[in-house]
Amino acid sequence: MITPQIIRSNRKTLSLSINENADLVVRAPHRVSYDEIKKFISEKSAWIDKKQRLIKAQLKEKVNANLISQCLYLGTLYPLKIDNNRVEPISFNGHIFTIANINSEKISLILKSWYKKRFIEIAVPRLGYFSNKHQLKFNQIRVKEQKTLWGSCSSKNNINLNYLLIMAPIKVIDYVIVHELVHTIHKNHSAKFWQKVETIMPNYEDARCWLKDNGYKLRRL
Repeated sequence: MITPQIIRSNRKTLSLSINENADLVVRAPHRVSYDEIKKFISEKSAWIDKKQRLIKAQLKEKVNANLISQCLYLGTLYPLKIDNNRVEPISFNGHIFTIANINSEKISLILKSWYKKRFIEIAVPRLGYFSNKHQLKFNQIRVKEQKTLWGSCSSKNNINLNYLLIMAPIKVIDYVIVHELVHTIHKNHSAKFWQKVETIMPNYEDARCWLKDNGYKLRRL
């Protein structure tokens, strides 16, 4: 028996998903018994095994022998050049990243610092734009790295955004922003929630699928 994480709510049906750590997550109605959940998992065991194998393989993927030879930025991979004569830690000219010749651990830290600054510059104004245009008011915005979430909205309408999203295309950043802003009025993933998301961003499914398929790449640093 696969040990799942069970999340109960007022939903009407059972659903399964595999998270980014390859763990099984079951969403279930309050009324469904644990035996029914076990039966449901057993019936879906082939799908679960396939998805877990895929995600575990992704987790085991390693960057090549140079550790970091390319940088993902706004959905595009750019080459990374090591410059022994650099004074500034890092620069990007629109075509290539250049970084000082330091050890790999520091390269990762410098990239994360650069990514966070760029994300704030790009994402925070977009959050304000969608908030004002669609009258979706939030309280505070926090930008940080999160292990399992791309964004979240608290009961007090404080929004957290994961700055590693700067590696994703703009449409993905917009999707996460819109997703969390809609949570200021719908605190669940009901039909009304998704209808509101679609009203604001008709092509949100494209961004959602990109993140589902490529999200693991943003966590390699």
